[in-house]
Amino acid sequence: MNMKGLLHAVLTGLFVLCLSASASAFGTDKFKEEVEKEQGAVKLLREVQQGGYGIVTTEELKGMIDAGKDVLIVDTMPYEDSYKKNHIPGAKQFLFPIPDMKEWDAKETDGKSVEDFKTLLGPDLNRTIVIYCGFVKCTRSHNGAMWARKLGYTNVLRHPGGIFAWKGAGYPVDSVK
Repeated sequence: MNMKGLLHAVLTGLFVLCLSASASAFGTDKFKEEVEKEQGAVKLLREVQQGGYGIVTTEELKGMIDAGKDVLIVDTMPYEDSYKKNHIPGAKQFLFPIPDMKEWDAKETDGKSVEDFKTLLGPDLNRTIVIYCGFVKCTRSHNGAMWARKLGYTNVLRHPGGIFAWKGAGYPVDSVK
């Protein structure tokens, strides 16, 4: 299965899970909640299509780490407010803004340049790179993944659930002391 087919299958599965979860909900708010879930799923799908990267679930990322896979994990959240307090073990920090960043803007990346980002990602354009932020609606990870693809990296994955899903799954986090 090619990357496009795999992406379609994963997103379809996520959408079906959202539908089945809401089908068991009670009350009149279930219809409004479904609209919000649909909007979120479609937004994520469109970002992934636009960025040309793949996605990875929390469980899949944990499996990659446990298997010792050579993967660079990049946390795109602010250093002081988030990364320093908790991040996925082994993750490196590189701030990206929330709105789409079509042109590089060092003000939005805490003064860091494109070259700084390339240095963090390393010379191997085929290395697996996983980029995350706080939660599904946060688009910092979209910006980071999109820029990695623009720079020629071929195996870029976005972890849409971010640190919230990681902690929600009960997985350990690191902090900077």
